[in-house]
Amino acid sequence: MRYGECAWEFHRGQRAGHVDMRSSRNLGGPFLSAREMTGKGNRLNKYPGLMRDHLFPMRSQRDRCKAVSEGEGNEARGDGGKGVGAPNSTIESGEPAPGDPEEGRGCHIMEPLKGKTAETSGSESVSTRLQRVAEESREAPGMVWTTLSHHIDLELLKRAYKLTRKDGATGIDRQTAKQYAENLEENLQDLLDRFKSGRYKAPPVRRGYVPKGDGKKKRPIGIPTFEDKVLQRAVTMVLEAVYEQDFLDCSYGFRPNRSAHQALNALWSGLMEMGGAYVYEVDIRSFFDTLGHNHLHTFLDQRVRDGVLRKAIDKWLKAGVMEEGKVRHEELGTPQGGVISPLLANIYLHEVMDRWFERQVLPRLSGRAFLIRYADDFVISFSTKEDAMRVMEVLPKRFDRFGLTLHPEKTRLVPFKWSRGDRPGTFDFLGFTHHWGKSRKGAPVIKKRTAKDRLTRALGSIARWCRRNRHLPVREQWEILTVKVKGHFNYYGVTGNADALQRFVQEVRKLWRKWLDRRSQRARMNWDRFNSLLGRYPLLEPFIPHSVYRLAARP
Repeated sequence: MRYGECAWEFHRGQRAGHVDMRSSRNLGGPFLSAREMTGKGNRLNKYPGLMRDHLFPMRSQRDRCKAVSEGEGNEARGDGGKGVGAPNSTIESGEPAPGDPEEGRGCHIMEPLKGKTAETSGSESVSTRLQRVAEESREAPGMVWTTLSHHIDLELLKRAYKLTRKDGATGIDRQTAKQYAENLEENLQDLLDRFKSGRYKAPPVRRGYVPKGDGKKKRPIGIPTFEDKVLQRAVTMVLEAVYEQDFLDCSYGFRPNRSAHQALNALWSGLMEMGGAYVYEVDIRSFFDTLGHNHLHTFLDQRVRDGVLRKAIDKWLKAGVMEEGKVRHEELGTPQGGVISPLLANIYLHEVMDRWFERQVLPRLSGRAFLIRYADDFVISFSTKEDAMRVMEVLPKRFDRFGLTLHPEKTRLVPFKWSRGDRPGTFDFLGFTHHWGKSRKGAPVIKKRTAKDRLTRALGSIARWCRRNRHLPVREQWEILTVKVKGHFNYYGVTGNADALQRFVQEVRKLWRKWLDRRSQRARMNWDRFNSLLGRYPLLEPFIPHSVYRLAARP
């Protein structure tokens, strides 16, 4: 079984970049063991490679088999309708990103062009220009671009405007997308002139906070102005055409045609292929607040030296943060909330982690290992404990060299191998707790369930919404709650997680009844009345959108 697109399998004596093609292509799911997946008569075997093609649609067979070439804001809706399950991103506040509704992480999905980039425009001229950039970047991985800003014209800005979220929170100028669109042509032309002439001044981002972990702590985010989001999106579109050719397959966060669920499936398949592993769970402390500007400039110099683009990036890095009417300028970090922040973060960690692991670490290991990274969250799986200990000793020194620090309490090594006697460990990644269980036929298999802190935070968000909106008409409450519950199911609805989904919807019913009962001192909502109400306004029952069985059944 091949264990994910980024999980190159390295054996003793293999050079870095060599791909092991001896394994099966089925990815399977958490209710099937490796033996069951390859057994005679298994319905997954009726469709060779089907799971891979559905889970990794953006790769051709040539790209999957080719060795790597040498060379991460969650905004409140303006109408207050955002809640659990809203596909917003704590990093890319400028546009929607389906992902973990509680952590606010996701990705933007687009159709690929030739080369590893995305179809960024419905206009043939824009897509053709960016495709040419992508192809040249792929063919010359060591080439440095000195002229790219000429690709940003009025046509590309219009496309960037269309891709920018219109219902996001406003920046320090409080200008909404509707207000900006009243004189759209003039506003975009003025923005283009200021950008090209160097007169564009990046405004400070407005400080906001979103729940973190179990909801007891807050994650700071920066909310740019709407115009700033449009320009950041345009610059990101051009830079993506270059850097998507360089990024390795182990990176999944905030990339075209990549999602958290693809990262989860790559991790599952890799661990199943290895029969379990020693999982190094890594947490970078305050990554977006400690990202070094000097190091980032050095990394950008290796690929892009266009003066206009680089000046714009510098302005965004130095724009500052406005909180309680005061602007504070930081010497480190990039605001977690800007549209361009995820790309800058990926460029940084591509050099600090991905390429270093691919070129320096893997060739020196005695066993197998693979890395799965989603923005600043990543795990490394090792077949031997000795290799894991060696990397654990070196990684903190590597990160310290680039101004990053590992969280001492959240970074740990988990023995994640099936054992009949000892109970194997568990670890959390992308909102799920990964644990060993039994398949339907009794074979050991890796399963996923909603992480405890994510479930607690999701229910806390529902409780706060019900309390604040208990006086709305019942039908309106039901419609909004349905959207929130559906959003939760859309992310956490994976094979093997039905119990956690059922518990979630049961707790939502209890919370809704509780706050309907407190609408007034007279109107009481006991369970009999509430069950009658549910007959008219039923909440969604759990469903599994990420089902391996549904994918296998498609012709």
